[in-house]
Amino acid sequence: MADKTAHLRRALAENLKGIRRKHGLSQEALAAKCGLHRTYVGSVERGERNVSLSTLATLGAALGISVPELLSDRPARRG
Repeated sequence: MADKTAHLRRALAENLKGIRRKHGLSQEALAAKCGLHRTYVGSVERGERNVSLSTLATLGAALGISVPELLSDRPARRG
């Protein structure tokens, strides 16, 4: 189970960072759109955080991407 969790955190980290950059957003700008702190977004992008479903949905909505795409090994719109 720990390996699967680590795998999902890694996929989320890579996808979030790539898609955020593709949209031309800084961590601070994305955090502001989501009502989160910049350091929180940074820790998610480094794979250091387990995030809630509601946070995943908020991040996805801010980037125009679904939660499954955020967690995918091969997201459609990775930057």
